[in-house]
Amino acid sequence: MKFLPIYRSFAVVLLLLPVTAEEKTSAIINDQAPGFRDLVAEDFTKVNSTDATWAWKNGTLHCSGDPVSVLRTSKEYKNFELCVEWMHEKAAGNSGVFVWTTPESIRKLTQNGKPGLPQGIEVQVLDPGFTDVMKKSGKSTDWFTCHGDVFPVGVKMKPFEPISPDGSRSFPRKNLCLGHGQWNHYYIRAINGEVRLWVNGHEVSGGAECNPASGFLCLESEGSPIQFRKLRIRELP
Repeated sequence: MKFLPIYRSFAVVLLLLPVTAEEKTSAIINDQAPGFRDLVAEDFTKVNSTDATWAWKNGTLHCSGDPVSVLRTSKEYKNFELCVEWMHEKAAGNSGVFVWTTPESIRKLTQNGKPGLPQGIEVQVLDPGFTDVMKKSGKSTDWFTCHGDVFPVGVKMKPFEPISPDGSRSFPRKNLCLGHGQWNHYYIRAINGEVRLWVNGHEVSGGAECNPASGFLCLESEGSPIQFRKLRIRELP
């Protein structure tokens, strides 16, 4: 009994030790948990891209950025968790992950075969250098961020705060995205009409009351080369 107070104090000290960024990420996101699986080439279908837009190389999906278009999943999803790492190859690169993309918009893009983007909830994938480009051109930069905006495109969503000036976008609570040439980790959880985004291990943005709340998942080509890897998904009830 004499050693009990000392043991308790030691335990408290252990709990207060600093946690590394890697430990924080793994504590929140474990894409090796039961139910997760890889998304590979066979899980995706061409929409309105060219044959040269997307290419799988050693497990990494390379996107040329041309034309503006999307690559969709072969099946639709309702409730799920999605992990993906992405890296812009050039400064100011633009891309995105579409969640619950409507079959109608995919069908139109496929039939037309022309550049364009579908309708759904977009999880923005934007290089921080995009802000500098906009400022240099004298354009406004208050309507977006480069750290994980979530917003509806032709569908409905109630964005989480903080919200963009026009009320359409959920702005991230923290600026965590790394610049071009560096890998970023997104964890997207979409359940019962609610989408939440974690950037590099921290929850930052999202929205609720999404309608529709099921559809295809899409990766976006939007004018700049980008790479995607470690695509892992877990379907939920």
